[in-house]
Amino acid sequence: MGQFEIGRDGPSLVVAAVDGSPSSLRAGAYAAGLARRQRSILVVAHVITTPALLGVAGATTIGAISSVDETLDGVADDLRRQVETEAARIGLDARFRAERGDAYTELVRIANDERADLVVVGASARAGHRLVGSIAVRLVRAGRWPVTVVP
Repeated sequence: MGQFEIGRDGPSLVVAAVDGSPSSLRAGAYAAGLARRQRSILVVAHVITTPALLGVAGATTIGAISSVDETLDGVADDLRRQVETEAARIGLDARFRAERGDAYTELVRIANDERADLVVVGASARAGHRLVGSIAVRLVRAGRWPVTVVP
């Protein structure tokens, strides 16, 4: 159990899932504001997932895979720079973690590794998630941490 600190009644460590989509960027901004106000640590988690269609319809060439990987790594690098710049600007204790794999699995692993008190995610805009469930819904169902979903 963490040490009691006067003036702290919120989370000590917030994990924000950011993939570059508008709702995830809003979630990241919300989490940063909350972490700054609560004097919490912010961990911005970015999961790099290789698109499922990459191996379909002739896109299996090494060049295509390499090009997609470079683009995905570039997105992660851009997000890392944004987190570092904004954290320094507002005086926030923040770090960036980029992992490869399934988004839900990696977010659970990051939240557990970091001992998160709160996970913040953006709402999914994908129509298919109404049927199968979004990452946000799956995180809520896991019941391990409070989850805030930002539209």
